[in-house]
Amino acid sequence: MLSTARSKGLERAIASAPSASIPAFLLPAFPIAHSRAFSSTPLCASQIGRAPLSIPPEVKFEVLPAPLKKNGWANPLASRETVQIEGPLGKMFMALPPFVKIEHDVAARKAYVSVEDREIAKQRAMWGTTRAYLHNHILGVSEGHTAILRLVGVGYRATVENTATTVIPEFDGQQFISLKVGYSHPIEIPIPKGVKASVPQPTRILLEGVEKEVLLSLAAQVRKWRRPEPYKGKGIFVNGETIKLKAKKIK
Repeated sequence: MLSTARSKGLERAIASAPSASIPAFLLPAFPIAHSRAFSSTPLCASQIGRAPLSIPPEVKFEVLPAPLKKNGWANPLASRETVQIEGPLGKMFMALPPFVKIEHDVAARKAYVSVEDREIAKQRAMWGTTRAYLHNHILGVSEGHTAILRLVGVGYRATVENTATTVIPEFDGQQFISLKVGYSHPIEIPIPKGVKASVPQPTRILLEGVEKEVLLSLAAQVRKWRRPEPYKGKGIFVNGETIKLKAKKIK
């Protein structure tokens, strides 16, 4: 009996010589096994992407068409549909990928996100990502996003200052978060536009804003100065972050 590799080689030889005739006794007596893919599971739709977006009554959701071409030329980044979301806390825009489509049901106040071809991995990945971004924008302009930072450690404290000595302000009226977390000098972090920072307690920082990505990016900048360590449990914790303590090393 011939092996699978030898039978495949014999099959290729037969295909490459169409005019040659091979006796029947030289052909393999068993069917040639064809290789199959690693996984035969059918592709599933995105569980997040196909979920409808609920639009609150106070939020205005609008899909703006792509701008028309001028002189036969168009910027590929500017020639895309844009979603405009306006609410009581602000207005936000988001450019859609060219393969993402949105169906807006004005009567039911719902929006549905879809892609052209769910068989393509990139489109399938961006399906849920686009829907998550739109959901965060709707929530941001209607209710807002918050992040609470906890400073755990002896002498750790934070304040919000109007001026800074080590950082140059980027715009007029910019505020700064001043941290005292064990360094010989205070750490000053500028607060970007659209984010409001307050200190209800010396060891608590409350961040509020419309755009969730900018808000958590600022929280990450604050956290990096004292990441939680697993031996004493000290550091800067974001929201409900916890850490599992390790046993101390005994020599």
